[in-house]
Amino acid sequence: MEKLNSGSEENRTDLTKSGGGFFARRHSMRWELSMMIALIIILALLIVGVVSGIWLEPFYRHAKIGKMITTYNKLVSLTQYEITSSDDVKELLNNNNITITVASSTLDSLSSTSHEPRKNLMRLYSYVTGYSLNDIQILDQGDYYTLQITTEEHPNAKFIEMWGQLECGDYFLMQTSLDSIRTSVNLTLMFFLIVGAAVIVFSVVLVNFLVKRYTRPIVQLTGQAKRMANLDFEARYTGHDHNEIGELGTSFNKMSSELERTVSELKTANTELLKDNERKTQIDEVRKEFLNNVSHELKTPIALIQGYAEGLKDNVAADPESREFYCDVIIDESAKMNTMVKKLLTLNALEFGNDPVVMERFELTGLIRGVIQGMKIMIDEAGAEVVFAPKELFYVWGDEFKIEEVVTNYLSNAVHHCEGIKKIEVTVKKENDIITTTVFNTGEPIPEEDVGRVFEKFFKVDKARTREYGGSGIGLSIVKAIMEEHHQSCGVRNYENGVAFYFTLESSGR
Repeated sequence: MEKLNSGSEENRTDLTKSGGGFFARRHSMRWELSMMIALIIILALLIVGVVSGIWLEPFYRHAKIGKMITTYNKLVSLTQYEITSSDDVKELLNNNNITITVASSTLDSLSSTSHEPRKNLMRLYSYVTGYSLNDIQILDQGDYYTLQITTEEHPNAKFIEMWGQLECGDYFLMQTSLDSIRTSVNLTLMFFLIVGAAVIVFSVVLVNFLVKRYTRPIVQLTGQAKRMANLDFEARYTGHDHNEIGELGTSFNKMSSELERTVSELKTANTELLKDNERKTQIDEVRKEFLNNVSHELKTPIALIQGYAEGLKDNVAADPESREFYCDVIIDESAKMNTMVKKLLTLNALEFGNDPVVMERFELTGLIRGVIQGMKIMIDEAGAEVVFAPKELFYVWGDEFKIEEVVTNYLSNAVHHCEGIKKIEVTVKKENDIITTTVFNTGEPIPEEDVGRVFEKFFKVDKARTREYGGSGIGLSIVKAIMEEHHQSCGVRNYENGVAFYFTLESSGR
């Protein structure tokens, strides 16, 4: 037996990874937004770094000058002894990194917080007498002090200095090293570079996380829009955002529902239009064929009923048992005629378009399970085994009520013709956008010369067996008429150990 696979595997692609791999992702909104924010952070840090490199040292220098003037204002009224002996003065000088040398008005007594008091005394003497050999840049000059930048050649060093006289008449010289300022600036810039690099790395990671979080709903909507473009109306936005994205997702879900309804109506209208175009050319032919077949099929049961009824009238069956047998035959043939007439009316309505197809989207595997469950008594009485194990759900477009009738006819036909191990296998398979349902039963294959005629009205491969279970040869004709109304196909295939009937429907996605 050729293996009939049930179900099919659909290839799914992650929408956030499709379309060119890394290079496509580079141009995504998430990538562009992350890079934009990261570049803004890097640019801001770069501007701060450049400004600091240019202006930090002048800022430090200006701050030092301000502190030196503030210190002078606090010390100008003190004496030499008070300056060098006061703990508060020493703390003030240490906090501002300033040294002071104080000499008497005759420059013969000296007090200093510097490590080189004599050198500073000579420097002060040169400033007072005006014979300094150092390079001096005057910054400010008051009545009692001079503020300057002094450069020494040996060793090469720069100082901010303030010298002059206190109110008591003593001379003073305050110094702070510009080299220490430059060292502080360099250390500050180095610290800024290290911290800035760490901030950039942390910011990039944080920005990527935040952007990924805020763009996730947009990526979801994009993926669902692609699914809708393929007429998969199960696509729904499931986010819970209370912002514009959430409103967009709600509108998206409404649009999906409206599109599904509209497509269903369009498909129904299209089916009706195609059916109307075909109906005019088929009515006469179907009417003639129908009358011929009905008269032929009703001839045998009518003859039997007539014969047995005449026998009863002529008192051919004299004993009660024979009369009961005659009555049973008449009842049985009447029931068969009633069933056949109902099927003929159904077939007639389908072929004449009096029972229009209502296209809707429904789940096929659940319908098949329902039919199998409903026929369980018939299947058990026949001693047959039905196997149906789909691997997934299949959504299709069609008239659910009529497709149920197709499945019922196929399964009933399989039960009545099942032989051997009496196994019936129902499978559903998807190829591209077509769903194929197959009902296979073990038993004798259909003769090759009859394979092409099994869907004809009133055609019976085994007339005796068909009549035995009350078959009329109309069930498969109904199947064919239904599938033609759906503009889909149906057919039969022979296998070495059985027969498989199939029909197709259009997939509606997941």
